[in-house]
Amino acid sequence: MIALALRLAVSGGRAAVGRLVLIAAAVAIGVGMLLSTLAGTNAVGHQNDRQMWLASGAEGRTQTAAVDPLWWWAHSDYHDGQLLAEVDVAATGRTSPVPPGLARLPAAGEYYASPAFARLLRDTPADQLGDRIPGRLAGVIGADALASPDSLVAVIGRTPAELKIRHDAHTITTIAAVMPPHCGNDCLVTGIRGDALTLMFSVVAAALVFPVLMFIGTATRLSAATREQRYAAMRLVGATPRQTATISTVESTLAAGVGTAVGFGLFLALRPLVATIPFTGARFFTADLTLSAAQVAAVTLGVPAAAALAARVALRRVIISPLGITRRATPRPPRAWRLAVLAAGLGELAFFLDRRPATSNGQAAAYLTGFLLIMVGLVVAGPWLTMTAARASARRARRPATLIAARRLADDPNAGFRSVSGLVLALFVVTATVSIIGTINTDRGTLAGDVRTRTVVQDGEMDGAPLTGTSPDRLVARIRAVPGAGGLAVVHADPGRVGTARPEVRRGPGGSGPGPTTRAAADDPLAAAAPPIPDGLVVCADLARTAVLGHCAAGAAVAAVPLGAFINLTSTPDQEWPAAPIGTAEVTNLPVQMLYVTTDGSTAALERTRTLLTAAYPGHEARTVDDWAADQQKVLAGWRQLASVVLATTLPIAGCSLAVSVVTGLSDRRRPFAMLRLAGAPLPMLRRTIGIESALPLLAAALLAVGAGFAASAMFLRSQLDYRLVPPGATFFVLAAAGLVLSLGIIASTLPLLTRITGPESVRNG
Repeated sequence: MIALALRLAVSGGRAAVGRLVLIAAAVAIGVGMLLSTLAGTNAVGHQNDRQMWLASGAEGRTQTAAVDPLWWWAHSDYHDGQLLAEVDVAATGRTSPVPPGLARLPAAGEYYASPAFARLLRDTPADQLGDRIPGRLAGVIGADALASPDSLVAVIGRTPAELKIRHDAHTITTIAAVMPPHCGNDCLVTGIRGDALTLMFSVVAAALVFPVLMFIGTATRLSAATREQRYAAMRLVGATPRQTATISTVESTLAAGVGTAVGFGLFLALRPLVATIPFTGARFFTADLTLSAAQVAAVTLGVPAAAALAARVALRRVIISPLGITRRATPRPPRAWRLAVLAAGLGELAFFLDRRPATSNGQAAAYLTGFLLIMVGLVVAGPWLTMTAARASARRARRPATLIAARRLADDPNAGFRSVSGLVLALFVVTATVSIIGTINTDRGTLAGDVRTRTVVQDGEMDGAPLTGTSPDRLVARIRAVPGAGGLAVVHADPGRVGTARPEVRRGPGGSGPGPTTRAAADDPLAAAAPPIPDGLVVCADLARTAVLGHCAAGAAVAAVPLGAFINLTSTPDQEWPAAPIGTAEVTNLPVQMLYVTTDGSTAALERTRTLLTAAYPGHEARTVDDWAADQQKVLAGWRQLASVVLATTLPIAGCSLAVSVVTGLSDRRRPFAMLRLAGAPLPMLRRTIGIESALPLLAAALLAVGAGFAASAMFLRSQLDYRLVPPGATFFVLAAAGLVLSLGIIASTLPLLTRITGPESVRNG
């Protein structure tokens, strides 16, 4: 019977072969997208695993007595808004651990750099970057220690004596292979960390995979009605129901199997291109895009099995009487209980509003289950919603096309909704994604500073150790000689004077970075947990050259300025600072807490100034406003990138599903439409009928999908982040409307096929 089924599958002439080719091609596209999605999520895990060694200096490190300690000082730097991860090391013996990607530890005066960092050093003038890194390039860091081909990482050799004087340097005896329990400033892992990875990619993977599976299911139903008629004819000549089901299963499995094999080939061919898509803001190595054995087996066996199951389910409606008369059973109308699945998904998310699970795995299970239930609920409830809208339209119909379309939809709402189900899911995914990402961005803000503060380089900390004990006159002279450098304020510490204002510290996603404003200590909840920070003392002549900070009171020689003002992202030129009871000569003998340099804003001026400061004070970080923004936003950038990937993936999938479904519907209904044409129905009326049949369930379900997307995202934000949903702007609604219009355009583009498939031969062949 299987051999006969294989012969019948390809013996129907060009029509049969063409049908198999179309099914296989559609399945291949879906499988290729599915494999790319699975490989992309695996690649993110590989990215994280390869950079865990950068967390070797974090809290909770272990010591092994049998290994010579390795001095370790991990710190970050920036160049033109790019994060540079640097690790200074010094061996204390022959058995000191060696980080991955290195043939050996660099000696003092040597360094290893990632290929991207080495290129950046080669292409950038030394006084803008290279002078910050002492020694010569000893080699490149291997790919097994880099998250991305674009990673900027350096391992710099030092002597133990050089690192012993660093307050944040320490010894290690093991290289980290997993994320430590506490990861502070000496943890340079830039990828998405474990908890966020588990939660974020669970939901995103589901959002990507579910529409792809819907598309594959749609593809396997191509020309379902034509095949059912052929199977009914076989019953008339004596085939048993079991034999008919076997032939149907073999035909569908054959096409899906071929499509699956081609899909694997498509994935392998496009893997280098997929690797360039920055899922988390960084490219992948092509080798990162791998599939597990379980994933390969699930796709290889699951897609053909799903096609076989769909074929058997489709035959439920083909009923053959003992006399050989075929008829198609009218399906039962969907019931209102179909809304229960959607309600269960929303209810599950509502349950966790005030009961957020404590672990990342628990959170992933809770939120993933809710979102999956909602997506399943939209598919299950769609036919009932379609039937309800169709019956309401039929009661108000004034034209034949509307009446015919409404009656047909009310008779078989499952088929009517199936054609738009992929687009409905895409609308839900897009709405939820845009709402969540938009709210997070609004609540956490984008710290980009204003135009004037973007020209500033600042070095030193508010409450850390001073930069130096006395005024660095030689360094000041060299900075002022930099082309493009402007004012320079030397900020002296005055331990005897306590300020009345404390800077408001706004923490970004990574937990770092001060914010742009100050407020009274009485209104600051942080003031109760930490002592006030002293004011900085600035000579008024310096303050006059750095107008973004404000100015001195009339007649003052030295001003008392809150230290938070020097890391403020908003300029305050009109601010008048009070005079300090100290003379110019006395203040220059006080320790220097900060240096604040204004420039013309050019990259050359900013980076030359930063290089001078970094070389003079290697234990401190010279920062710009863009650097603060980069720290605050690096996690959000990953979220935004994932949102873009979701949008760029689900919408094309939905468009493909819609096109395949409409073409399939036209092919399956060729005989009824041909009979209507013979009965005198004009072709324009039939086109309007098809358009209404496709547009009515789309518009009805789109409203439900968008509403469910807003509700799900609001509950997720409230439960996980304690944020209130910020409605997306007008751009989202314009894009959503444009997507619906484009979908209607896809439907309209298939209508010319109606003329070709509704000729008299369609009635004779039926």
